[in-house]
Amino acid sequence: MDTRPSHQEQSDPGRLSSPDNRIGASPQAIGMHYDLSDEFFKLWLGPEMIYSCAMFDDAQDLANTQDLANTQDLATAQLRKLDYHIEAAVVANAARVLDIGCGWGGLLERLVLHAGVKNAVGLTLSPSQASWVRSRARPGIEVREEHWRDHRPGKPYDAIISIGAFEHFAHPGMESAKKLDGYRDFFTWCDGALASRGRLSLQTIAYPAPPSESDRKRMAFIGEKIFPESELPLIWEPIAAAEGRFELVTLRNDRAHYYRTLRHWEHNLMARHDEAAALVGEATVADFQRYLRVSSWGFKLGVVCLLRMCFVKVA
Repeated sequence: MDTRPSHQEQSDPGRLSSPDNRIGASPQAIGMHYDLSDEFFKLWLGPEMIYSCAMFDDAQDLANTQDLANTQDLATAQLRKLDYHIEAAVVANAARVLDIGCGWGGLLERLVLHAGVKNAVGLTLSPSQASWVRSRARPGIEVREEHWRDHRPGKPYDAIISIGAFEHFAHPGMESAKKLDGYRDFFTWCDGALASRGRLSLQTIAYPAPPSESDRKRMAFIGEKIFPESELPLIWEPIAAAEGRFELVTLRNDRAHYYRTLRHWEHNLMARHDEAAALVGEATVADFQRYLRVSSWGFKLGVVCLLRMCFVKVA
């Protein structure tokens, strides 16, 4: 009999306490998700371990296509996403690039091995992710277990890329003004960490409009059990928070691409169900299957969207 606590029990927000709760997800909340099991995530994310929306090149309506076999494979689409951000940030052969929320290091490796970046620095609050990156020992890559607020660059970065971390920069119930102030703090910090006219390429899930009460209730499971202490921005908030320090250069809403990504992940997880359950338990696998289904529903119906934004420092 499996006596391990379910993911629901591990992620009980009442079990978490940290001063960082005032500004977003605490290290404990981040760890309860991302430190669950590297091997578990590898089963359904794939060997690249890239845990964010891919970018497909299909000409069809991705949100309404049901046949995964007729779309670009996930691994290729993930690399296409990384290359998109690398190109947007204009970092080919750059000296120093920062990845805020570096995950298991997929972007760091792409920067160094394919874009010619001399030094790629990644920030994560997950000890497991940091250990994974260090174990690969790629020259030119450095990973730090630090919050961006605590990171001291030493010298300016040529560019900053942040994929899938912005969702953790506010917490549920935050007053609107305080939430926006927290986002302004992020852009202010990036302004100070970047060289003149440096670029910030940012990817985040967002609400296109305040969700209805019924939509919030349906999505509540994700915030309560999967990503505790995290709250999504409204679509306009990152742009407003950047005002005065950054100019918005490009903006894409790729919610259909996240729908497709989530369907791939769910398919992979179901195909490896028994192995996944052996690693983390049946209850946790059920939690993740529900999370992937609810998330794909949200993207398909437009309850949430996926923003890819590139900003350039105004001075």
